[in-house]
Amino acid sequence: MNQKYPSALLENAVNELSSLPGVGRKTALRLALYILRRDVAYAEGFASALLNLRKEVKYCKVCHNICDDEMCGICADPQRDHSLVCVVENIKEVMAIENTGQFRGVYHVLGGIISPIEGIGPGDLQIASLVDRVAAGDVKEVVMALSTTMEGDTTNFFIYRKLSSYQINVSVIARGVSIGDEIEYADEITLGRSIVNRTSFNDSIKI
Repeated sequence: MNQKYPSALLENAVNELSSLPGVGRKTALRLALYILRRDVAYAEGFASALLNLRKEVKYCKVCHNICDDEMCGICADPQRDHSLVCVVENIKEVMAIENTGQFRGVYHVLGGIISPIEGIGPGDLQIASLVDRVAAGDVKEVVMALSTTMEGDTTNFFIYRKLSSYQINVSVIARGVSIGDEIEYADEITLGRSIVNRTSFNDSIKI
């Protein structure tokens, strides 16, 4: 049975909020009513933060992480090991790995993983720019830190083949992160150990 709303404005707000992932219409209604109870300044600040995020956020020209300038703070940090590049699916993995405090290299954000079912191919990801970074000659090791799913493993192997002609070490995080797990949901201790105990990608596959 369709919910009846006393106001078309309220219904519009619920429709927009419920379009967010994981937000059902009941939750959307609760959020809309909460915002309605707050003063106008709160609603304006809330809306302004979202608009500024969408309009002004930038992507690092080196690693494609989200940032406020042309280059993210990690890539701009001379104290980081720029010869060690950790490849991740998106910025949530960057945040998860940074929280472990176990990694002092830099990152490369692919923007997704290869998934034929969802119509995502290698050309839709930031793989070519990763190859360009390696080809520049400063990278010594690439750590594959993608989710241990079939799609993640497929992406790992594709990138491994792309980088096989370069004299670098390609490694993969240890299987402390269980098969089928998403990196962002792994606890910090497990994720940190998986990075520290990473193994050669060549040893993780059967040629």
